[in-house]
Amino acid sequence: MTEAVLNAREAAASRLVELASRSAAGGPDWFETLRREARESFARLGFPTRREEGWRLTDLSRLASLDFVPAPAVSTEAATAAMKGNRFADLGCPRLVFGNGRFLGGLSRISGLPTGIRVDTLDVALRENGAGLSEHLARYAGFREHPFSALNLAFAGEGVVVRVARGTVVEEPIQIVFLNFGSAEPTMMNPRVLIVAEASSEVRVIESHVGVGDEVYFNNPVTEAFAGDGAVIDYYKFQQESDRSFHLGTVETHQLRSSNVRSSVITLGGGLIRNDTGATLNGEGGWSELDGLFLVGDDHHLDNFTRIEHLKPHCDSREIYKGILMDRATGVFRGRILVAKGAQKTDSKQTNNNLLLSDHAQINTNPQLEIYADDVKCTHGATIGQLDADAIF
Repeated sequence: MTEAVLNAREAAASRLVELASRSAAGGPDWFETLRREARESFARLGFPTRREEGWRLTDLSRLASLDFVPAPAVSTEAATAAMKGNRFADLGCPRLVFGNGRFLGGLSRISGLPTGIRVDTLDVALRENGAGLSEHLARYAGFREHPFSALNLAFAGEGVVVRVARGTVVEEPIQIVFLNFGSAEPTMMNPRVLIVAEASSEVRVIESHVGVGDEVYFNNPVTEAFAGDGAVIDYYKFQQESDRSFHLGTVETHQLRSSNVRSSVITLGGGLIRNDTGATLNGEGGWSELDGLFLVGDDHHLDNFTRIEHLKPHCDSREIYKGILMDRATGVFRGRILVAKGAQKTDSKQTNNNLLLSDHAQINTNPQLEIYADDVKCTHGATIGQLDADAIF
C-alpha cells in the first residue's frame, strides 16, 4: 500500500474524529468520558486495511475515500412512505422508528407494554437513568480494539435501550426500525441499541435496517445484549440496505449462568456489508445460538465474521450460516469458536453452507476452532456448491 493511500486513510479518520468531537453531547460524565476514549481509539486504529488478517478479503478503500457528513433529518411524510409496503419495516408489534438515526415519535408505538419492561430512546435513558446504564453500555462491544465500535461510540447519542426486569416475560416482540435515507453528500449514521434482560426474564427484539433511495450512505450500528442468570433473549437483525450503501454492523451478546440467547442476522441488500457478531458465555450452563442467512447479488460484497467465546464449563453453542450468491457477488464467512482454559464439557457446533448461482460469484469460508480445554466436543464444517443442472432440468 502506497504512502499516499495511507496518508489519505489517516486524513479521513482525522476528519471523522474532529466531526465526532463537535457532535451533540450532554450525557452524564461517565458517558462523555467513554465518548472521548472512543475518539482516541478510532484516531489510533483508523480504517482497517487488507494487511490486517481480519480484513484481508474486504477492501474499505472506497469507504475511507469519502468525506461523510451527518445525515439530515427526515420528514414524517417521507418516513411514512418508506414504511408502506416494506415487510421488514412494520411487523405489527410495538415499535420505535428512526429516520437517519433520529427518533420519529409519530411513527412509533410502544404503549401497552407489560409492567417490568422499559423501552427508551438512548438520550432519554441517559438523562433519566444514566447511572443504571453505566455497567452495561459500551461494556461488551470492545471499542478499544474494534475501530467501528469506537466510531459508533464516538458519535453515540441516538438509539434504543430495552430493559427487562427480573422475572418479566414479554410476549410480544419489540421492533426497532432504522430507515436510512441518503442525500446529495455521503452521509453517516451511528445508531446504538442496548438490551438488558435481568435474571429469569424473556424478551424478543427485532432490529430492521431499511435503505431508501440510491444515494451513498454509511450505516455503522452497534447492538449490545446482556442476559442475566436464566434469562432468554431472541434477537433478530434484518438488513435491506440500498445498493450503494455501506453497512458495518456489530452485535455483541454477553451471557451469565443458564441463560439462553439466539442471535440471527438476515442480509438481503446492501453494497458493501460487514457483520461482526460475537457471543460470550460467561456463566455455567449457558446456551448460545448464532444464525445467519444472506442473499447477495450484482457486484456487492458481504463479510460475515462471527465469534463465540466459551469462558465457563458446561455451555453449549450452535451456529448455522447459510448464503446464496448471484451474479458477480463476493462473500466471506469467518467463524471463530474459542474455548478457554477450564471451560470443560463445552459442546459447540458450527456450520456454513453456501450456494453459488453464477460462475462469477465467489465465497471464501474459514471456520476456526481455538481450544484450551481437554474435555470438549467441538465440530465445524463448510460447504460451497452450485445447483445441479440435471436436477434443475
